[in-house]
Amino acid sequence: MRNLLSNLILNQDQILIDRLRDGDESALTELYNKFWQALFMSAYNVIKDKELCEDIIQDIFMNIWHNRQKIEIHISLKGYMYACARYQVFNHLRKNKDKVHVELFDDLEKRFLATTPETQLMHEELVQQLNLIIEALPEKCQAVYKLSREEQLSHKEIAERLNISTKTVENHITKALHTIRSSMGESMSMAMVLWLTKNIF
Repeated sequence: MRNLLSNLILNQDQILIDRLRDGDESALTELYNKFWQALFMSAYNVIKDKELCEDIIQDIFMNIWHNRQKIEIHISLKGYMYACARYQVFNHLRKNKDKVHVELFDDLEKRFLATTPETQLMHEELVQQLNLIIEALPEKCQAVYKLSREEQLSHKEIAERLNISTKTVENHITKALHTIRSSMGESMSMAMVLWLTKNIF
C-alpha cells in the first residue's frame, strides 16, 4: 500500500512537471501554492528576515520556471523543493558569513527542522530517497562513498583502509556523485548534490 501511494505521488509530480515543461503557468501557480508556505517557514526559522526569505523562496520558483524545459526530477517533488530551499538558505549564509549575526549559525540544522510537521516530513522523505540511491550503489563504490561522507575520511585514508589506490577512490566517489545526480534529476547541479550529501544527514 505504501509503495502504491508513493508511486501515485510520483505520477502526480510528473504530471505537474510535464505541465511546467509545456509552459503551463497554472502549473507554476499550483507548485507555488503547494510549497511556498512550508519553504518560507523553514527559511525564516533560520534567517529571521522576512523580506530576504521571501526573495530566496521566490528565486527558487523563478529558477524552476526559467529552466522548466530541461527540468528532470526523479525523486519526489516535495523532496526536491525542500532540498532546493535548504541549499539556497545555507548557501546564502555561507556567502554572507561576514555580514550575518554569529548566532544565526548556532543549531542551524535543528532550527531548519523545527518549523512545521510538513518540514520534518520533507526532510525525512529526502533523507530516505538519498539513502535508497546510496544503498543501490555497487558494493565497493558504496563503501568508498560512505567512508568519505559519513566518516569524513580523506582519499588517502580510504585507500589505505580498503587497500586500493587513491585514483580508484576518486573514481568511485565520482561515480557515486554522478549516480546520485542522475537518480535525483539532471536539473540538480553537481554543487547542490555535493552539498546535500555532505550536509543532509
